[in-house]
Amino acid sequence: MLFAHLKRILNLTRLRLRGPNGAQDEFLLAAIAQNLRKLAKLRPKTAPMEAAA
Repeated sequence: MLFAHLKRILNLTRLRLRGPNGAQDEFLLAAIAQNLRKLAKLRPKTAPMEAAA
């Protein structure tokens, strides 16, 4: 499912970097972005700080 998500949602239908190393780098960056999105969803919402008068 994660690979399908990378291809469909993050628009990785074509690789922009050439060669095996470029493909590995591109998928690594995409996986990092995907993990950051997951972490952002897990973070609890904080209440806005009130201005001190």
